[in-house]
Amino acid sequence: GDHLSAVVDAPDRADPAWDDLRPLIVAIGCLWVLLMVVLTVATAMMQTCCPLIVQEAVLGRQFRVGTVLRRALSRLPAVIGTVFLSGLIALVPVLLFITGVVATMVTFVATGGWDPAGWLIALGFLGALALAPLAIWLWVLFCLAPAIVVVESRGPVAALRRSAALVRGSWWRIFGISLLAFAIASIAGLVVQQVLNVLGALPNTFSSGGFSYEPTMGEMFVALSGYMILALVGQLISQIFSTTFPQLVLNLLYIDQRIRREDLAASLIPVAAAAPAAPNPGGRHR
Repeated sequence: GDHLSAVVDAPDRADPAWDDLRPLIVAIGCLWVLLMVVLTVATAMMQTCCPLIVQEAVLGRQFRVGTVLRRALSRLPAVIGTVFLSGLIALVPVLLFITGVVATMVTFVATGGWDPAGWLIALGFLGALALAPLAIWLWVLFCLAPAIVVVESRGPVAALRRSAALVRGSWWRIFGISLLAFAIASIAGLVVQQVLNVLGALPNTFSSGGFSYEPTMGEMFVALSGYMILALVGQLISQIFSTTFPQLVLNLLYIDQRIRREDLAASLIPVAAAAPAAPNPGGRHR
């Protein structure tokens, strides 16, 4: 906190001291690493639970949240490895673009002005655009790997190979359905988020009475807290839509590909027939 105050409250036209900047850079770097780890584990956990839920739903079997979580934890390390390998595909165009930008900035600072080496940034853009179709093609090719890791209990590399074999010959159909699923989830989440944002911005939605003519930071925080809560709720709902719905669709595509290529339906019928019927609170027969 002392280092942050020293940097924020530095005199005008005075550069912050390196002794104050270094702890902040280290702290931000550690926080970024922690957030990336949490994000990776959360994404892998979601991609582990969705195949289990779809599998039980297709078979018509009942399942409990605790049962799904226990089964998901047993396959979580393999799914994390699969997510990591798949994520490297999308990083190639991004890294090329960042390399071009950083090289251009270093050249600009070193020479004190524009230099012909600035064509590196253009090269970064062109390289990213050239590799983007390849990254998309590979992502679709490997998009069924998490479901394979969970349902078939395979390792990350074997799951990637298996996904490529299942997708081959149906790339455009899987790409179109996946793109539509991501679009639906994004639009639905955006609509919910915007509705809550508008509700929070309406006059008199949250009372701010009793504030002085020149409110303090505490009073402003109280006045905006309701809007901030609604915005966070809207963002949470939007995130749920955008992450879970496409994964559920991808897992249904995995089942569909196995039915088309391996006649999975023939083995699913007796299993589904032997599954216990779901409880019917209304007492009506299905």
